Amino acid sequence: MTHDTPRARHDLEFIPFDHEGQPTILVRDRLEIVPWGTGIPQGLLPVMALMDGRRSLAEVAAAVTEAQGGREVTADDVAGLVKQLDAAGLMDSPGYRERKAAIAAAFEAAPRRETVFAGQAYPDARDELAAYLDAVLAEAPEASHAPGLIKAVIAPHIDPEAGRAAYAAAYAALGAAIKAAAPKRVIVLGVGHQIIDGLFCLTDKAFATPLGDVAADAEAVARLRAAGGRSVDASSLPHKAEHSVEFQAVFLRHLLGDAPFAMVPILCGSPAGVMDAPTRQAFRDCAGPFLDALAELASQPDTLIVAGVDFCHIGGKFGHAEPAEALEAAALAHERALLAALGAGDGDAFWAESARVGDAYNVCGLSALATLAEILPPSSMTLLSHDIMRETPTLSAVSFAAAAFCPK
Repeated sequence: MTHDTPRARHDLEFIPFDHEGQPTILVRDRLEIVPWGTGIPQGLLPVMALMDGRRSLAEVAAAVTEAQGGREVTADDVAGLVKQLDAAGLMDSPGYRERKAAIAAAFEAAPRRETVFAGQAYPDARDELAAYLDAVLAEAPEASHAPGLIKAVIAPHIDPEAGRAAYAAAYAALGAAIKAAAPKRVIVLGVGHQIIDGLFCLTDKAFATPLGDVAADAEAVARLRAAGGRSVDASSLPHKAEHSVEFQAVFLRHLLGDAPFAMVPILCGSPAGVMDAPTRQAFRDCAGPFLDALAELASQPDTLIVAGVDFCHIGGKFGHAEPAEALEAAALAHERALLAALGAGDGDAFWAESARVGDAYNVCGLSALATLAEILPPSSMTLLSHDIMRETPTLSAVSFAAAAFCPK
């Protein structure tokens, strides 16, 4: 950000809520530069969206003036607002980047990736967590179990309680399969909600859980980092507060108990702004060597793949003018088509279906699922669960699924 072309941070989450009857936006900052509980007026979001690092102060002022029906806003007014936003930690400024660099250095120096959501999304006491996970797994219907050897599963990364049925289906099926042969390596494809550079983010840190650490396969991570080049974020910071891998690590540690295994934690970022077009060819042009190296790892018989993904995010909370109820049927049909393409092993059809709707339904696991399609050996898919969480206060919803892939 320069003084003349302000840029708001794009690594923040904005959560609508009512504060004393007034619509307000709660800011969630995974770096914790903006304190939890900070709220901003709802009308400020579109103004911050104009601060993209390309528009000048005068251009932002002109756009706001037009949006307000001609009520004049000057460049000085915008400059004053930018100063306030920067003081609150909301701008991508030199001060913010300095603080972020210090946080990144501290994370890189840490011996392991500590838990973030223990005590919030799941119990933080070992015995209590084990009992909770046993109760979740016990709820999986027997009919949902996939037959035979499982090479990969799709599981949710939504809060475990919200996605309880799908977590149960995915991990009960996996638990039944690994009794015969426990994997030595688990490739976990998570969603990098905070990735800034590239399509993927790696870390060779062990993941702490209340049940014990999950080691990382440092050698595999190094091979992938070397193969990935610019498609891999140079920093591992996006892993620091990301839940999509943490939740899988907890379930895996519980299922495998004391059995030794190592995880390859991979966050998959948004293809928007990284790829030239929403096609399989563009995906491979961007990350082909990384995908080839990952496919070679995945082909090894002692390696399991877990994709921790959610599907459609619809309704006002996710930028839609319509409520989730009006979009739900089309969104679920879209993800059934995506799942069918995965089940057929057809990466081209997967990307074509995403392009058909212009990713209008915000499938946050898009690149993780596309990666799964590239690295799976020929497999048959069993859909174990398909569910949706409806958030009535915001007229929004998030869908998720569980599926198992057995080699043909």
